[in-house]
Amino acid sequence: MTELVVRRLLIDLEQPVHKHWCGGDAFLTAWFNALSMSFPLGEQFFIDSVRNGLKTLPEEQRVAFSREVQGFIGQEATHRRIHALFNAQIEKHGLVNAWEPRARARLELLAGSDPRHGLGVTAANEHFTALFAEWLLSHAQVLDGAEPRLKSLWLWHSAEEAEHKCTAFDLYQALGGSHAWRVRWMRRVTLIFLTDTLRQTIDNLRRDGTLWKWSTWGSAWRHLLGPDGLLRCSWKPWKAYFRRDFHPSQQESALASRWLQENTGLYARVGSG
Repeated sequence: MTELVVRRLLIDLEQPVHKHWCGGDAFLTAWFNALSMSFPLGEQFFIDSVRNGLKTLPEEQRVAFSREVQGFIGQEATHRRIHALFNAQIEKHGLVNAWEPRARARLELLAGSDPRHGLGVTAANEHFTALFAEWLLSHAQVLDGAEPRLKSLWLWHSAEEAEHKCTAFDLYQALGGSHAWRVRWMRRVTLIFLTDTLRQTIDNLRRDGTLWKWSTWGSAWRHLLGPDGLLRCSWKPWKAYFRRDFHPSQQESALASRWLQENTGLYARVGSG
């Protein structure tokens, strides 16, 4: 089982966030803002899914998983809280979170279903966040012009996402979740996640008045589809999820461990006294 440490990031999000906080880049700012808008609701769903899955396990397995699940819930609850604070700041720029109500309506359809469905959705989303985390940690220069506290926020979040990427997947497997449903949920999550990210990013740019600037689309091309862009770099590891023998631990997370080791002054371990 994975040892998951709950950490409190030592940054102040009560202070206002600059309109184009990501180095003045309108696209990157709108894109990161869009992702953050999805996190509080999504992470609560992940918490609930993992908690419900744990309750369904036989007692011996439940005991074996309990400590890892406790760490997973602690990390995700911390992410949920800090992104809610961040989202409250960016709302002051006139942005509207249209993603959350759409997601809430879809997730409500899963209420009362087999807990393996919630875990399948969670495992698929956790794979996405792990891919994003690995890309961001390996291209941290994307945030070089960002406000330092916000650079810390995104890299800390990325490191912890890489750290707990196996939890929902392992619970799904332990409950006898099938390969067929696992890949089916990944296909659905891929379509929904990419569509919602695009819709919210475009809406953020429209409200910001930067949607139709050449610099906006040039940044979008470089950071998504360019040689080092997220989508191009993530294609192969995303596709690996569909293999029958896939496990999240097969994909490297050394950058996450290194960042956490090198930045201990930016966070406090919760419960460490």
